[in-house]
Amino acid sequence: MNKLLSILAIILFNCSLYAQKPSIQIESIEGPKPYTSLDLNNNPENFQFAIVTDRTGGHRAGVFLDGIQKLNLLQPEFVMSVGDFIEGYTKDQEVLNTQWTEFNGFIDSLQMPFFYVPGNHDITNEVMEEKWKELFGQTFYHFVYQDVLFMCLNSEDSYRGSGRGTIGDEQYEYIKKALEENKDVKWTMLFLHQPLWVQEADNKRWADVEALLKGRKHTVFAGHRHNYVKYDRNDSKYFILATTGGGSPLRGPRLGEFDHVVWVTMTEQGPIVANLALSGIWDENVNTEAMNDYFKPLINGQAIQVKPLYAPQGTFDSGKTEIRLSNDSNAPMQALLEFEGNTGILADFYTKTIEVAPNSVEIIPVSLSRNPNFTGELNPLKLRSELTYTLPNEEPSITKKTNYSLLPAHKQSFAPMAKVSIDGKLNDWKNLRFSNNDTHMDSTPFSHKNGNADGAFQFDTRYDKDFLYVAVKVDDDELELKDGARPRNQDGIQLFIDPRPEAISATNTSLSDVLYLELSPNSDLTKLPEGITAACVKAESGFNAEFRIPLSSLNKLQGGEWKSVRLNVAVTDFDADFSHKTVLRWQPDWRSEATFSGSGIFEK
Repeated sequence: MNKLLSILAIILFNCSLYAQKPSIQIESIEGPKPYTSLDLNNNPENFQFAIVTDRTGGHRAGVFLDGIQKLNLLQPEFVMSVGDFIEGYTKDQEVLNTQWTEFNGFIDSLQMPFFYVPGNHDITNEVMEEKWKELFGQTFYHFVYQDVLFMCLNSEDSYRGSGRGTIGDEQYEYIKKALEENKDVKWTMLFLHQPLWVQEADNKRWADVEALLKGRKHTVFAGHRHNYVKYDRNDSKYFILATTGGGSPLRGPRLGEFDHVVWVTMTEQGPIVANLALSGIWDENVNTEAMNDYFKPLINGQAIQVKPLYAPQGTFDSGKTEIRLSNDSNAPMQALLEFEGNTGILADFYTKTIEVAPNSVEIIPVSLSRNPNFTGELNPLKLRSELTYTLPNEEPSITKKTNYSLLPAHKQSFAPMAKVSIDGKLNDWKNLRFSNNDTHMDSTPFSHKNGNADGAFQFDTRYDKDFLYVAVKVDDDELELKDGARPRNQDGIQLFIDPRPEAISATNTSLSDVLYLELSPNSDLTKLPEGITAACVKAESGFNAEFRIPLSSLNKLQGGEWKSVRLNVAVTDFDADFSHKTVLRWQPDWRSEATFSGSGIFEK
């Protein structure tokens, strides 16, 4: 609190410096003048501040510090934030101290006041909230500067994590009181981490907060989604900001994916917003809600779909696939398709250029065959695609580049149906048919030197009329567990299920819209999504896990009775007091270059 009061005192002192409006003293010049006007743009009631956005959620080292250094060059009056400063998601005090020390080291180099706002990576449990209060005091607060009310809110007041932010009763009453006490300010600014206005899960009192703001001049800034979008809402402007070093594909400003700081100039008419990307400067319309909808087929991967190459397990001589190009926009789309050279798999073409008319579909058949002179193990055949929209009004065209991999894939079937008790003992499972593949493994140096003797896993899956079941048996010679850590940060299991229709899931190369479950023998099972039951227990040679997932959720996402799922299993194996880490997978990581269409498909 003392730190906060000191910051407010600095701002109030700076305010007194605007008592007089400076003017230019210049010699008298007769006739034409080498300037346009002496009416300076220096209204003493205007001011500038900056906003930094998400640093974590897969942070990229050096980017946030670069943003801090550039803010020191720009010299705003102060800097606001929208949360996600540390990776967090832990109860380990030592880890939290290390992460906050690192982050506050960046802030210590900032030459102007900085205002903290919590994100889901900063507060996810009671331990993290207590650490926040120890360091920064309140988790929500407000201040007034130059007749503008700044509301710094806590979208994490229920500890519900990503996509489930809230404004609880206590915080709502605080907001209501602050707005009543400052009802005559010329503008109100709200800063919070999760954009509750687009959240599907219950956000408690956010709708009531928006009702309080109705008719009031206000602007709302949030982060969390790592994708910039401006909304015209509640007769005001609402912004989801992109990243200042957080995880991002960085596909460009027109897709809302870029590293930036936001520069806000407060005027009598309201805030003027400029996005200062680390590679340039963009105005507030860099990506509007309408533009976001326009480019959605590019963003979500629906513009191109590559049908998997299926073949009986262990055999492939020839096969057929197809590339489906869908243009759901009102502008023409050009597609460039290029197959890379491959010693084992031959395509019947290597380059094609196709124009897809607005609101139409083109299907390109592809014949593939095995090179008769090649006897080794097949490697994926790489397909590069470039999809370009030509926009109206002479705006720059938009291009998305995507890589796909084709390798003969084998569809799996589910084990015979049987009753399964979710207790982690695996008594209801006889033979577990699938096991980790050493070619799909990531490890640090000197890790996993003894192969499967260090760590290995087997798994299987079944279903009945109500549920999908998955069982995993992990053999681990050195069990490394840590209270409060996420399963991925100790010996644990990660389960990935893409329940969308096969045409979409089979070619997925991200973890968006994927059901992601993780367990370790000391997991807090209350953190599982609603409706999912699981158990994870230590065993004689490692640990076991069982998952039960309602089929109703699969039916909903497939738009009818489900027919298939795409599934992958990974196990993290730590050794030598957490100094060695190995990630074992059944199929390649869907985000990696090693992945290929159709891997891990199970059908009924």
